[in-house]
Amino acid sequence: MTPNEIDSREFGESSDPMDRREFLKLIGPGLFIFFSIEDSFLLAQARGYPEDFNAYLKIGEDGRVTCFTGKIEMGQGIVASLAQMLAEELEVPYNSVTMVTGDTRLCPWDGGTNGSRSIKYFGPALRAAGAEAREVLIQLAALQLRLPQDRLVAKDGRVSDKSDPRKSVSYGALTKGNTIEKHLEKKPALKPPSAFTVCGKSLPRPDASEKVTGKAQFAGDIRLPGMLYGRVLRPPAHGAKLKNVDVSGAKEINDVRVVQEGEFVAVLHSLPDQADKAMARIKAQFELPEAVADEKTIHKRLMETAGRDNVIENKGDLSQGRELATVKFDEIYYTPYVAHAPMETHTAVAQVESDSATLWISTQRPFGAQEEVAKVLGLPASKVRVIAPYVGGGFGGKSQIGQAVQAARLSKIVGRPVLVAWTREEEFFYDTFMPAAAVKISSGLNASNQIVFWDYQVLFAGERSSQNIYNVPHLRTASRGGFSGGGPHPFGTGAWRGPGSNTNIFARESHIDVMAAKAGMDPVEFRMRNLADKRMIRVLRAAVDKFGWKPAKAPSGRGYGVACLDYLGTYVAMAAEIKVDKGGGRIQVNRIVHAQDMGPVINPEGAR
Repeated sequence: MTPNEIDSREFGESSDPMDRREFLKLIGPGLFIFFSIEDSFLLAQARGYPEDFNAYLKIGEDGRVTCFTGKIEMGQGIVASLAQMLAEELEVPYNSVTMVTGDTRLCPWDGGTNGSRSIKYFGPALRAAGAEAREVLIQLAALQLRLPQDRLVAKDGRVSDKSDPRKSVSYGALTKGNTIEKHLEKKPALKPPSAFTVCGKSLPRPDASEKVTGKAQFAGDIRLPGMLYGRVLRPPAHGAKLKNVDVSGAKEINDVRVVQEGEFVAVLHSLPDQADKAMARIKAQFELPEAVADEKTIHKRLMETAGRDNVIENKGDLSQGRELATVKFDEIYYTPYVAHAPMETHTAVAQVESDSATLWISTQRPFGAQEEVAKVLGLPASKVRVIAPYVGGGFGGKSQIGQAVQAARLSKIVGRPVLVAWTREEEFFYDTFMPAAAVKISSGLNASNQIVFWDYQVLFAGERSSQNIYNVPHLRTASRGGFSGGGPHPFGTGAWRGPGSNTNIFARESHIDVMAAKAGMDPVEFRMRNLADKRMIRVLRAAVDKFGWKPAKAPSGRGYGVACLDYLGTYVAMAAEIKVDKGGGRIQVNRIVHAQDMGPVINPEGAR
């Protein structure tokens, strides 16, 4: 069974708001456990979840376990790792867990699959649900077996007598086709990593077979009766306004539907190539906006844009630090706009009825998409169901759902299901970009080559990973603007592969190399001298030892590079070797060694 084969026919068609008891009736037979996480940080992350929902599970009469999560699978393997985490605490076989992901009708609210948070923040909540369900099952088994709880143990989907394993009962037999709602006043502790039997193993991904055989369903694979393919007229420049349009050529194609609502112009056909042909025949004139920046002037524009600095960290006294410095550095580091370029372009299928809508969207934010589409259609969010099939790469870009809005508008107008899939050209031009950014760093070393002050300002990339990881007594870190939104950018920007971190780590570690070179020190030795975090030192040492790093004063001319970072609590260090063609400037990466300390590893192969 695929992650989205459990549909409304099994769980009911109505999408009206319901209370908790009605929802339990809707879910049907099986054991259903709700739980709460008291940790305020997790609650903040989970704001918007319905009451009593952080994560949840269902145990059927046959013993199979269904795990519901608002997270989506876009290649990162959470359908394996989350299933492992639930199986670990619930004490069921890994292959007995079926994942249902990203369905706004069946799954608890989630803020989106982003920021490397699925395992780190949703995982503990899921484990807590599994642990509580396990203890409830043991209580039920004690009543049925007429044995004290302390004599019972749960394993492989059964509860058995420790002294006499013949006395046992399966999870499915305990539920007896009934819904059991029960809370434990005292929540059970989660297993320590030393007790893991499922987590920590490279178990096969449940989506592997479907994906290598071509059976996996992505949004563009959805086919509905009477479905049309939609193509939307797009302007040749960001911010361009439609002056006039001639659609007569498109109307000459048999069975084409042409839609005009103000500047929203589209064609629809039952065959995608005919829709493309019709779009090519539309003649349009646009009023182009005045260009405010280009690749040569954008960084100057960023630095001249006024804004308020958000101080991320402030320690010591920068003036005192400057007095201690014998060598000072002032540098600016720039990053360009970068596209996401996922294999799957933005795609959506919309089926809009008179008072409801269902959409299959390639999205990282099913619940955010639900809200946005509902506003466009003028429907309550409860009347819009979003299903996220497998997503063919996101990298932050699939947080935007312009294609779904287009499909929904068209479906409402023509009264039929509509599929909108962006072309590769549209994907590169109309998706959001990693923002161009600038980072200003002023720093200084004392006579012992220790960093004594660090004044850091990042402009329009966001603050993530801007925090200093080195041992500096006097420092200030500030951020102006974020990675998402308009501001000084001439087009949309957004999350891209660790938003903010890519810019901030590049700037900081490049600056560390500049300082090491001026000090005449090996870049690894320089970092070690200025690091105090023992965990970071250990990770950096692991990387360079495996690499076989031989110290040499920078610049060494040998094509070695090193960097380290703390990404939201995960410690990473990398060492790389490159070869440079000094005549033509071509760079060839020979090898990279990567060391990472992320805490307990759920699926080692997935981590690799």
